[in-house]
Amino acid sequence: MDIDIKEIKEVAKKYSPEQIESCITQQVETGENICLEDGVSEKIINELAKAKVVRSFIENGMSLADALRELARKMRLVQKGFEGEEK
Repeated sequence: MDIDIKEIKEVAKKYSPEQIESCITQQVETGENICLEDGVSEKIINELAKAKVVRSFIENGMSLADALRELARKMRLVQKGFEGEEK
């Protein structure tokens, strides 16, 4: 799973969670959005969803660095949950 930290940081700093959610909806419905325009729809939606999580952490008092670390931690936990299903 590729993560473009630079894109996530920029979107999380610039837009609120509600605005990011609106961009996700726009991307799903029209194939375009104002938050992030570089890439195919699946990649854009993934990056926007990650940015929304980071921005929510920031709004709850975390620093950007801590929010990114928490996102990475949560992603690892989700991936671990699927390891047993691959066998």
